[in-house]
Amino acid sequence: MANKYTPKNILITGAAGFIASHVCNRLIRNYPDYKIVVLDKLDYCSSLKNLDPSRSSPNFKFIKGDIASADLVHFILQTEFIDTIMHFAAQTHVDNSFGNSFEFTKNNIYGTHVLLEACKVTGQIKRFIHVSTDEVYGETDEDAVVGNHEASQLLPTNPYSATKAGAEMLVMAYGRSYGLPVITTRGNNVYGTNQFPEKLIPKFILLAMNGKILPIHGDGSNVRSYLYCEDVAEAFEVILHRGEVGHVYNIGTKKERRVFDVARDICRLFNLDPESQIKFVENRPFNDQRYFLDDQKLKSLGWYERTTWEEGLKKTMEWYVSNPDWWGDVSGALLPHPRMLMLPGIERQFNAPDTSNSGLGSAPVTNKFNQSRMLVPSPKHNIPSQKPSLKFLIYGRTGWIGGLLGKLCEKQGIPFEYGKGRLEQRSQLLDDIQTVKPTHVFNAAGVTGRPNVDWCETHKPETIRTNVVGTLTLADICREHDLLMINYATGCIFEYDATHPLGTGVGFK
Repeated sequence: MANKYTPKNILITGAAGFIASHVCNRLIRNYPDYKIVVLDKLDYCSSLKNLDPSRSSPNFKFIKGDIASADLVHFILQTEFIDTIMHFAAQTHVDNSFGNSFEFTKNNIYGTHVLLEACKVTGQIKRFIHVSTDEVYGETDEDAVVGNHEASQLLPTNPYSATKAGAEMLVMAYGRSYGLPVITTRGNNVYGTNQFPEKLIPKFILLAMNGKILPIHGDGSNVRSYLYCEDVAEAFEVILHRGEVGHVYNIGTKKERRVFDVARDICRLFNLDPESQIKFVENRPFNDQRYFLDDQKLKSLGWYERTTWEEGLKKTMEWYVSNPDWWGDVSGALLPHPRMLMLPGIERQFNAPDTSNSGLGSAPVTNKFNQSRMLVPSPKHNIPSQKPSLKFLIYGRTGWIGGLLGKLCEKQGIPFEYGKGRLEQRSQLLDDIQTVKPTHVFNAAGVTGRPNVDWCETHKPETIRTNVVGTLTLADICREHDLLMINYATGCIFEYDATHPLGTGVGFK
């Protein structure tokens, strides 16, 4: 075990949100010698009231601002003599990520990148704790008895988890390239007091308080593991002081519950009949069946779960009953499919009426995505009698792969056109789609370096703007138009290791 680390000046991003506020309040309460600086832009799911226990403390300072503001982040690190960062700030609600994915890229990837770059430039950070999620692992097999461990492959399945995985890659890269002392955490679902009610447990509690229907996505068989907020705050306290630089720590529990069972337990707390109070609604575009973590590594540092499910759920219920107006008007968050935070012209709304009092069972809330609808038709259904005509839209005309794709099309007599729009310009890509009317889109565009990859290191905004934001923009437009997009990426994401020695011919999968 590593020697105990003792910070002096800690910057906590997103500390007016749910989990981070419990961590902040705990550190303020237990370590009066630590200076805690909070940076939060006070988004819709955060509140200064969450920090009420800390705001009168002499070692607490709040700064309203965005982690995406490079000048502000640099200023804070230098003027507050920050030596430790606990990075919680993120967009986290999966439902929102299906309708507003660009905000997730901006906050979760670009915001993290700004922090990392500031740490590199100032050179004064001794710990950078990056808070990720169990969702980066993707689905766990339903019959698995051993959970994902910290070295498991990352296979995110939704825009939210994809941006968290992308942020993790940046964190790892800065640790390796620049020696930044990074630690990453991946946690199970957290519940407890002062959580914004877009998440399952507070949503169901508030609905049950008002005698309304509890809407469950799909059939309610999805399994999640739930940790009480104070136990998670203690886990971060342990990782802060005892975690080893360069390591990943799962914060998990083996106490799993189906969503349906969670709803039933909440009904019982309010003496409601689950049979009449619970209704099933249309599932979201993709809903992982199960997440399951191996938490032995964190337990080896001395942490363990203290709060039982029954105790934690009762505490949470009592808090919401005592603080029904903590978040003000949250009617939009209580819908089966919450309304998104919209960006004009680019997002798809789930404008479902609030039918939580009646009719929900017989007329499920619907949206424009359907769990059963695939972008690539299954060969078992709708087999055409004739081969459909093809027309390819190709991006990357001046590149080697893009040029090769065009030559292949010419050789095989397949109609194609090169895209004229820049990947990061959504309106230009829409013009291409509407003008060309392709059946498939090939993306071979990307910034790879001028004359080599070193250029990307000194031109990070340009690189991310095209390779990350641009690719996601094109993917989102193709999704909206039911177009199959093939993305030509790079083998450079792999690295030779003991099982893939250089020169042996053993390939990466």
